[in-house]
Amino acid sequence: MSGTQSEFPIDLKQYKKISLDPSKPQLTDDQRATLKANIQLLRDVIVLFTATGAARWVSGHTGGAYDTVPEVCILLSLIEGSPDKYKDILFDEAGHRVATQYLLAALEGSLPAEHLLHYREANSKLPGHPELGLTPGVKFSSGRLGHIWPFVNGIAMANREKTIFCLGSDSKTLEGHGLKVVTVDGEDIDALWGGIASIVSYSGPAAVISKRKMAPGIAEIEGSPHGHDVIPVKAAIEYLEGRGYPNFGEILLNIKPVPQPYLYIGCTKEVGANRVVFGEAVNGVLDRLGKEEAACSTRLGKEEAAKKVMVIDSDLEGSTGLKVIHQKHPEVFVPSGIMERGNFSAAAGFGFDADKFGVFSTFSAFLEMLVSEITMARLNNCNVLSHFSHAGVDEMADNTCHFGINNMFADNGLSDVESFLYFPADALQMTAMIERVFFERGLRFVFSTRSKVPYILKPDSQTKFFGDDYKFVPGKDEIIVDGKAGYVVSFGDMLHRSYDAVLRCRQTGLDVGLINKPTLNIVDEQMIMKIGQSPFVLVVESFNQKTGLGSRYGTWLLERQLTPKFGYMGTTKEGSGGLWEQIPHQNLDPQAIIVKIKALAQAAAVSH
Repeated sequence: MSGTQSEFPIDLKQYKKISLDPSKPQLTDDQRATLKANIQLLRDVIVLFTATGAARWVSGHTGGAYDTVPEVCILLSLIEGSPDKYKDILFDEAGHRVATQYLLAALEGSLPAEHLLHYREANSKLPGHPELGLTPGVKFSSGRLGHIWPFVNGIAMANREKTIFCLGSDSKTLEGHGLKVVTVDGEDIDALWGGIASIVSYSGPAAVISKRKMAPGIAEIEGSPHGHDVIPVKAAIEYLEGRGYPNFGEILLNIKPVPQPYLYIGCTKEVGANRVVFGEAVNGVLDRLGKEEAACSTRLGKEEAAKKVMVIDSDLEGSTGLKVIHQKHPEVFVPSGIMERGNFSAAAGFGFDADKFGVFSTFSAFLEMLVSEITMARLNNCNVLSHFSHAGVDEMADNTCHFGINNMFADNGLSDVESFLYFPADALQMTAMIERVFFERGLRFVFSTRSKVPYILKPDSQTKFFGDDYKFVPGKDEIIVDGKAGYVVSFGDMLHRSYDAVLRCRQTGLDVGLINKPTLNIVDEQMIMKIGQSPFVLVVESFNQKTGLGSRYGTWLLERQLTPKFGYMGTTKEGSGGLWEQIPHQNLDPQAIIVKIKALAQAAAVSH
């Protein structure tokens, strides 16, 4: 057999349990040999099953889990030696080292080893971050980014009689926080054990800093940042063959991506990456600014641009579209680390002057961490354009913790101020939107998906709806197709799905219309009066059904004494893993929308 039907070709029974005692910081020859064998075995297993993520195009992050295997083997041996002294969970603040948690679950028998070959596959319960209660054998949910460190502090306080372990990341701030810190060569097993033995014997919080190249021993990615992501299939096969494992290509080369099978109508087959287009659109604004400010003197133009605009990154420029700004306009670009709260506030501080504009970007899931900073920026009348990518759930293999579904939290000001939340439907609308709102005053929030999205077409035409003749108007809703039976209101990644559903309903004689609402939090009075007098209104979004647009829209209708039959659809449950599969898992695919449209239309007809 081949692909995921194969038996797991590496025998995990080769792993030998040993006991280590921190009062004996010198390894015996047998202990050293067993640890090295265990480390090599588990590293080989991680390379194999994470490479299946590369084969099915769902990524997978090999390096972090692979790198920390020596620490994991030593900590397991400590727990084996004195289970009463240690909590038997290896907490890990890096969710992308999830392969460690799945491997441990297989080692203890909670998962069959063969199931590891379904890594990150939809409905396999092996998503990109560990989730307690979803995956058998997983003992904690890691959260998105750095949530575990303070969480583990609390666990330590609740278990003062035990030592708690957390796999962290190298940080120069540890000593400043009062920890005893020992630095060792992470690939020197004797030095690593000595360091761990010393901190375990220490009374109080302590840390071992393990220094090593990323992905040591994997020729193609060793010592490079490419090890952070999933190992390529070719590199994995070469590594495993070099280790003496035959025919692993029969497994990895026979695992294929699962294509999205649905053919949408109302949009192009061509797709665009809105999160990338955001940066390209900003570059277009900066290009023109330079020419206008400098009267075509490039050098002076760049100096003027740097005085007027600052773009600050949170170590995500390749994922949120800022990389192209860094490349083309380094004069405005500020690289920074994973510190969203501080970075947003810095962007706001730059935009404190009326004629200066801060630009900030991160993942939508992290918006929830910024609510207080957003409030302060609003109170200080700051000019900030924020781009939150990875909004919604589409193509979110990292699963529930990375869902960007509570984005309406950004609209947290009082009723006497306005800030604008924008979610363009395709790349052309993203460009038109940025060109229009870049130099608007105040706070502006622009959302995009992780997934690429198709271009919306005009009804009965192959002309792109947001083409050359389109102008974006903040606060205005847009009629994609008019109708008399009722209306669907949607935006962003759900617009093309809603359009497909609406067009298919119209083909059956149900004259339903579609409204695009690219400004999420501002009521278009003219449009709401129009659609509110129709038989029904259905809001379709990929945001949290509890906190999204739909949770507001019904109130807006009632405030205006508008009483159509009303429904709303949004994200309602934890994820399924995979990529495109997340949308049908949430019952947000076109067929589910059609069912809801027909139910509302029938209810409206009965009521009438």
